[in-house]
Amino acid sequence: MGAVLCCVSKASKQKSLDWELERKIVEMKRQKIGQIKFKSIDSIVMLFPMFKERLKILREMFEHYDEDSNGSIEPNELKKFVEHLQLHLPEEHIENLFHYCDIDGSKGIQFNEFIVLLCLIHLLEESPTYDNSSKTELAQLEETFDTIVEVFLFFDKNGDGKLNKKDMLKTLNETNPLERSPAHINRNRFKEMDWDRNGQVTFREFLFGFIKWIGIDVDE
Repeated sequence: MGAVLCCVSKASKQKSLDWELERKIVEMKRQKIGQIKFKSIDSIVMLFPMFKERLKILREMFEHYDEDSNGSIEPNELKKFVEHLQLHLPEEHIENLFHYCDIDGSKGIQFNEFIVLLCLIHLLEESPTYDNSSKTELAQLEETFDTIVEVFLFFDKNGDGKLNKKDMLKTLNETNPLERSPAHINRNRFKEMDWDRNGQVTFREFLFGFIKWIGIDVDE
């Protein structure tokens, strides 16, 4: 019975984070009406090399906090990471984010999950405070995370903080007809993000899919 209640509680907390992210995305969509810089898929694809190069910078940080060098960051290592960067977050919030990003349930955060975790902290926390040393490590990535959010907003046509299949497939096809991806490839792109097959993609699901699109692997 306890295990069942634990699973229900974890699912409830993850759903709560989904809603919190949706509200944040909706708010940002309202603030950026008419300001989204992306006009086509091609304009996003052209930035893939930039995204990949900047996010790979996080590999050194990841390896530094992976103290036992097992390829993942455990809860105690994540706690040291948060303390070192002086991120003023409630311990329960960090724990919830850990489980939210631990997609494979391994009780450890792998590199792609680490990128998602940092992006979510950036998005959810109002003006997180970094110490001087961390400003050169994380603050410079804020622009990159903001740009990734804008990519999501480009796909989020109805501004509800989620991506639906119809709008996303339509957007993926809004390119030069000579360069349009085959329909089955676009469907697969949506399918690989829609984990629960409910026809909608949350921001968390999008982040993992986007990291894969730009070519960042867990074991790079």
